[in-house]
Amino acid sequence: MNLVLQSEADKASGEHACCHGEHGHQQEGPETGEYDRVPVGYDGTVYTCPMHPQVRQTRMGSCPICGMGLELESAGMAEDGPNPELVDFNRRFWVGTVLTIPLLILTMGPYLGLGIREAIGERTTLWIEFALGTPVVLWCGLPFLVRAWNSFRTMNLNMFSLIGMGVMAAWLFSVVAIIAPQIFPDGFRDADGNVGVYFEAAAVIVTLVLLGQVMELRAREGTGKAIRALLDLAAKSARIIRADGSEEEIALEDVVVGDRLRVRPGDKVPVDGVVRDGRSSVDESMISGEPVPVEKVAGDSVTGATINGTGSLIIEATRVGSETMLAQIVGMVAAAQRSRAPIQKYADKVAGVFVPVVIGIAMLAFVGWAIWGPAPALSYALVAAVAVLIIACPCALGLATPMSIMTATGRGAQVGVLIKNAEALERFEKIDTLIVDKTGTLTEGKPRLVAVMPEVGFDEAEVLRLAASLERGSEHPLAEAIVRGAEERGVAIDEASDFEAITGKGVKGTVGGQAVALGNIALVRDLGLEAEALTDKANARRDDGETVMFVMLGGKVAGLVSVADPVKETTPAALKELHALGLRIIMATGDNERTAKAVAARLGIDEIRADVLPEDKARIIRELQAEGAKVAMAGDGVNDAPALAQADVGIAMGTGADVAIESAGITLVKGNLDGIVRARRLARATMSNIRQNLFFALIYNTAGVPIAAGVLFPFFGILISPMFAAFAMSASSISVVLNSLRLRSAKV
Repeated sequence: MNLVLQSEADKASGEHACCHGEHGHQQEGPETGEYDRVPVGYDGTVYTCPMHPQVRQTRMGSCPICGMGLELESAGMAEDGPNPELVDFNRRFWVGTVLTIPLLILTMGPYLGLGIREAIGERTTLWIEFALGTPVVLWCGLPFLVRAWNSFRTMNLNMFSLIGMGVMAAWLFSVVAIIAPQIFPDGFRDADGNVGVYFEAAAVIVTLVLLGQVMELRAREGTGKAIRALLDLAAKSARIIRADGSEEEIALEDVVVGDRLRVRPGDKVPVDGVVRDGRSSVDESMISGEPVPVEKVAGDSVTGATINGTGSLIIEATRVGSETMLAQIVGMVAAAQRSRAPIQKYADKVAGVFVPVVIGIAMLAFVGWAIWGPAPALSYALVAAVAVLIIACPCALGLATPMSIMTATGRGAQVGVLIKNAEALERFEKIDTLIVDKTGTLTEGKPRLVAVMPEVGFDEAEVLRLAASLERGSEHPLAEAIVRGAEERGVAIDEASDFEAITGKGVKGTVGGQAVALGNIALVRDLGLEAEALTDKANARRDDGETVMFVMLGGKVAGLVSVADPVKETTPAALKELHALGLRIIMATGDNERTAKAVAARLGIDEIRADVLPEDKARIIRELQAEGAKVAMAGDGVNDAPALAQADVGIAMGTGADVAIESAGITLVKGNLDGIVRARRLARATMSNIRQNLFFALIYNTAGVPIAAGVLFPFFGILISPMFAAFAMSASSISVVLNSLRLRSAKV
């Protein structure tokens, strides 16, 4: 890494850490230092929990409160390569899948008309099931069993508590059933004296939970990718000018404030600084989002990672390392992404109540059957307790969100809406405010020649030929649009000589032996010409968001050329539909207020925020959120990345920068706003589907737990076996899967 970065939040955490003892705070408590294991003075990698920031430690692991995997606290510590936890879980998932499939075939064989069990014998089959299921439970499911144990050890009950209980109950019951079937009641043994086992139930639970964890980790890996993409924007070295005039290439981290640096044509500006000599156009779209370069002369400021044009600049470094604009953007992205709470938090809240209730019911069932049950009472007590734990296992609850999300993401991809994770859809359903960038989001992001207006005595082609011929040798920000417009219209472009750029006013030179100039009204007046008749026409087009320039030939104003960034064809209809869906729309742009107002008025946008910087967009979102608004941000540039990360939902244009895509929860492949309409509809359909799934997941448990405990036995003589409990658990999972598949045909 060439940048050592630390966000303000990270700095605060670092200062906070200075108050720790060797093993953390002196005070103990769930919200203070009980979970902080970072020693004083430690400056290496620190891992924290996105949901519980008080959890801090120097090694990878899982959160002792909620059980989810920890992630890097400092943005600058992001490393290349895959997430080790994702690699590990992916390996465990595939091993579990390979072993679980034949296990399911053995178990379901009789129902499918397969004679496998009869061919090899029931007793042999049971031992094969043991051989297949045990590695899945004890190796593939080991991380969950550890997390479950830790949840009971610290009494922070969560979803892993339920998973660990259910899996181990099914596995231990099955092991005992194979080794000592004689201890079970006669009603639970077949004619050969064998007891039904549930290795397949335990293996399926582990494999499905692994699938959910792999999906979650893949989504979270986007954080590291976004940060690495930002870091890759930085220059890797700088060319320093020594006091004796000699020049040398040095590493970026060796640059200090006050160094004089040369930025050659085509190079990236290494750090934030001020131009001391030279003139060039700098592509600042990374910061401003505007697609046209900006002219830089002595005294102007430049930003690190922006791209120099064809001129050479000598700059003085004013901000380096973690103080640069790029470093601050990285910090903001990391802090905003880390502050988000995953959707798993809701399930953990349910588990916090559900786990102790289930444990209590299982214990009461065991005690009740042991005291009042028929002989052998302890066997009935064990069966009832295990049945309660199995039927309560949250297999379907673990499937409820991933299945809907997998189906919804497939459906979204069909209509050009790419969904990163469940949280994005959950939040997007509740959004009431949409902030959109202008350039590349509402507009095409590529300035185009939109009009040529000749004066009397000149024709359109002649005016455009003069302007394009002069601009071909210019570094003017809009030159490319004029030259490209001439080429598209088949206008021949001549060579220009005696070219001169006049800062802030325009350019002049000689084309075909005639003096030609192109610029604003100030240049017209400098040349002693009159253009009052054209001024009103120029202002009218400026009010439409266009940039207008005067073309002068031989002491006369020959006409006007107008350049603009056109609004996408799909934008007006999409905005109308978004208003109909109840969204308040705000345009936040780095463009000037006059242009922003013109675009907003034409499109019916509710509010505008013009001349904003990257940190301003994120600040605007924070202010709206503080007022209670649920904010979505749509953008396409690197400058939008902090705002995309800060928003409740970030929406990136698929035609934009990679870092914007990585920072967002939703990506629109075609980059059109009508994709937001589809995303909104898809979010509503998906969240409705998830709620239905949660109902299916919990209704079986709610109804099945008391039956498994034996409440019907005194009245109807009904006591369900663990096999039936496993079937009920499977039925809830099947209901969830079938319901999720309905999203394939959702109308979005």
